[in-house]
Amino acid sequence: MEGLKEREEQDNVLAIQTPGALIMKRFLKNKLAVVGLAIIGFILVFCLIGPFFSPYGEYEIFYKDANGKEVSINSENSTSEQQSSLEINLKAPISKEHILGTDADGRDVFTRLMYGGRVSLMFGFCVVLLELLIGVTLGGIAGYYGKWVDMVIMRIVDIFYCIPFMPLMLMISGVMASMKVPPQQKIYVLIIIMGALKWASVARLVRGQILSIREMEYMQAAKACGLKTSRIIIKHLIPNVTSIIIVMATMDLGSVILTESALSFLGVGLSFPYASWGNMVNAVNNSVIMQNYINIWLPPGIAILLLVMAFNFVGDGLRDAFDPKMKR
Repeated sequence: MEGLKEREEQDNVLAIQTPGALIMKRFLKNKLAVVGLAIIGFILVFCLIGPFFSPYGEYEIFYKDANGKEVSINSENSTSEQQSSLEINLKAPISKEHILGTDADGRDVFTRLMYGGRVSLMFGFCVVLLELLIGVTLGGIAGYYGKWVDMVIMRIVDIFYCIPFMPLMLMISGVMASMKVPPQQKIYVLIIIMGALKWASVARLVRGQILSIREMEYMQAAKACGLKTSRIIIKHLIPNVTSIIIVMATMDLGSVILTESALSFLGVGLSFPYASWGNMVNAVNNSVIMQNYINIWLPPGIAILLLVMAFNFVGDGLRDAFDPKMKR
């Protein structure tokens, strides 16, 4: 009897909790998801706030003067002739002044790790936002209206699925190099291109979800009551696909950051003097650096690993939390 009463009390507590509270409770029970959230929070603080406390700048190059004393110059404002005439402090080891040493261009690795994280995170969030905007819109239209609208949009999706992503990015990078697109503009071009190419999977998933929702009884009742299409979409369709959009966005963030890192590693992404974790890992292309200066390429590699893993943990946790059938 006591066990039955306790069960009834628990059911009563669950009955008065809001759906949001239940989702949060299930999410917090997932230890890996909580760990992933903590890692993401730490990286955000490190990248967004850390540079304000760094004694060095993103473009600061360290070199030796005539007396052997270490001084610095701003690589963004200096000319290539000025930089080539300096005795650059190449690949300085870990020290009290440079806790991760300096890279092959004489720049502080720890400081560039912060700024590189900013770029990688900004790239990931912007690409995911753009692909969700396009994919959710077109997928929603295809799923809601069906018929020839659905057929046309799905054929467009099939075309985008057939586009070879990496060869196309290499071609676009070559075009931008020939046109001498500045590095600060190149990153925005890459964001637009990646967002425009990666929306197809989002559209297909949203379309499938809406196809199943629109046949439900409450949707038929809403149409029978004469509600406007815009009101049906805002009040009924969007709330029912929000959970899958959130999970999709979280999982895609890790994938996009990994893709940006791969592109930068291949020399297609952000270029000198701007930093991203991908082009910092690009230093491993040099066998001497790979073997003798792991302080240059290992920290950004670990940062990419932790961030992508954390987003995957959070995505898995959100997927389980939004699923009412999960008992955790």
